[in-house]
Amino acid sequence: MLVCNCVWCILFYYRAGGIIPPVAGRLHKENIERVVQEAVEKSGVPLQELTAIATTVKPGLAFSLEVGLTYSLNLVQEYKRPFIPIHHMEAHALTVRMLHSVEFPFLVLLVSGGHCLLAVARGVSDFLLLGQSLDEAPGDTLDKVARRLSLKNHPDCSTMSGGEAIEHLSKSGDRLNITLKIPMSQRPDCNFSFSGLRNQVNQIIIKKESDEGLQEGQILACASDIAAAVQYTVAMHIAKRTQRAILFCKQEGLLPQTNAALVISGGVASNQYIRKVLQIVTEANGFSMHCPPPELCTDNGIMIAWNGIERLQAGIGVLHNPKTIHYEPKAPLGKDFSEQVKNAALKVPSLKLKIK
Repeated sequence: MLVCNCVWCILFYYRAGGIIPPVAGRLHKENIERVVQEAVEKSGVPLQELTAIATTVKPGLAFSLEVGLTYSLNLVQEYKRPFIPIHHMEAHALTVRMLHSVEFPFLVLLVSGGHCLLAVARGVSDFLLLGQSLDEAPGDTLDKVARRLSLKNHPDCSTMSGGEAIEHLSKSGDRLNITLKIPMSQRPDCNFSFSGLRNQVNQIIIKKESDEGLQEGQILACASDIAAAVQYTVAMHIAKRTQRAILFCKQEGLLPQTNAALVISGGVASNQYIRKVLQIVTEANGFSMHCPPPELCTDNGIMIAWNGIERLQAGIGVLHNPKTIHYEPKAPLGKDFSEQVKNAALKVPSLKLKIK
């Protein structure tokens, strides 16, 4: 069974920082033909032999989604193949099933630069959304903190992304030297918020720069301590919401009593410290934990192809006349169950960490 494994979800970062949507869209348009041809040549499977074409249509950058969808629909028309529209977050959630025998239902945590959510995956396209970020995503926060710390100017971090730089510096830092409040500690739900944490950090950086007589762009002596504190606080916030989700699922019988699983995916799932913290949570609650390898945690075409295969096999969302399909920059994942989680008002026991 063959499915086109090209995803038009490439994110273009610049040294000045961040994604520039119009530029990303233009670069998609300029490179899409070449990327498809390279993928076809490497696969050894000509386009006319494809079983179906699967493409991300939601959520994401409008400029980029439009380019990918338009190109894909032209292929569909030319080769008379069925089209499978893919939800970006659904693809992240299901990638692990390509590598491990993880049966439905399972709990999934998706953490990236653009998203943060907890959901119960009950089937290929059947999700209960337990909580999501109310403002910015954890990867975005880590990137912005790294940018404010000017880690691109740090000799050890000049070639790293923001999140990678934070993780790297944290290894030599002492989080206890910087005091940060864990977000939303008093709210009994599974939603996330990271913008307030970033504001805390910005104020600390401003004070430290003043204390050390530095200008913005220069590296603070305590940069590694700040990185360690930020990483710890992000990890604890994610862990506490995940722990509440596990307790809620147990109370409501949403997951199997034995062999229950937590799947973690998205770019931030590549952070080994955060993985270790979540491993402690899962082991304490009798869950197994599954993560795709780092190269499949970040946005990639393979996850879109696999989602297409799962949908094709299940006969879900396979379109033979996709003329009315459109891209959706914003699109929820599944049925919103967050209010039920909030009303349950479950208390989360303290989490004791024995990792640096």
